[in-house]
Amino acid sequence: MRHRLSPDHYATGVLTGNRLVLSQAITLIESRRPDDQVLAQQVLERILPKTGESIRIGITGVPGVGKSAFIESFGTYLTSLNHTLAVLTIDPTSQRSGGSLLGDKTRMEMLSMNPNAYIRPSPAGDSLGGVTHRTRETMLLCEAAGFDVILVETVGVGQSETVVHGMVDFFLLLMLAGAGDELQGMKRGIMELADALAITKADGDNQASAKRARVEYQNALHLFPPTGNGWFAPVLTCSAITGVGVNDIWQTIREHQEITTQNGYHLRRRQEQQLTWFRSLVRQRLEGQFYNQPNVRSQLAEIEEQVRAGTLLPTPAVEMLLSQSSDSL
Repeated sequence: MRHRLSPDHYATGVLTGNRLVLSQAITLIESRRPDDQVLAQQVLERILPKTGESIRIGITGVPGVGKSAFIESFGTYLTSLNHTLAVLTIDPTSQRSGGSLLGDKTRMEMLSMNPNAYIRPSPAGDSLGGVTHRTRETMLLCEAAGFDVILVETVGVGQSETVVHGMVDFFLLLMLAGAGDELQGMKRGIMELADALAITKADGDNQASAKRARVEYQNALHLFPPTGNGWFAPVLTCSAITGVGVNDIWQTIREHQEITTQNGYHLRRRQEQQLTWFRSLVRQRLEGQFYNQPNVRSQLAEIEEQVRAGTLLPTPAVEMLLSQSSDSL
């Protein structure tokens, strides 16, 4: 039988910065077992007063942009300034590929050995919503453990970028110079969410094209409507190989934090994120309770088959399914 620790043991270990206990607490949060979930929430309640003091940074980018190389370079720079860094990932593609949990540590080999850095990949084979909720709770544990900078990286492309934006203070979009309209076109909606854009791989023969791309993207951003937070997203260039531009990105993030803290946007953003998280959990819980009802489970396959065959329209099908649900929902 597995040895179970008390909530106080987990909380004390996390608050004292014990990496082993922190990892065990995150594993507890990731568990699907109902008893583990109860224990996890008890741990979170105990550490909650010590959370919220970090700078939360989301990082995304097109495939091939070099997110891992950038994070390794950026993370190394931050730790050289005596910051402590936690890197968390959201990878919705893992539910299709069954991605390796060690993938992120092999991608960031140097940073994974850095005593002031902690890398934790999202669990493979899970829904995006589930990974998102656990990433939020993992972020709280890392803050309580004393990490003052939290990086949340999207490994996949698509909806994960939007949910990461919904849990961070600063959203950084990494771009390539001259990657082609077909690759960059899908980023239009994400560009509107970005607090800054960074053109990566601005070294060697790529420097000139990176500078041109910087001007083009800066001009494009001027066409977007103002965000109302007193901040206009800049476009920067950087190189993970040479480290040039990495310090400018950090200074930009610091400036953004200062401005949005002074004008109150930082607090409002976090409050809205908490509310969005709450509403998302309510929807997820209600959906789960609905589909777990015996009457619904027994009728679902038959109703779906009728909808697929076109003998039943979706709207009356929904009404029929709702009528099967119990009054307890």
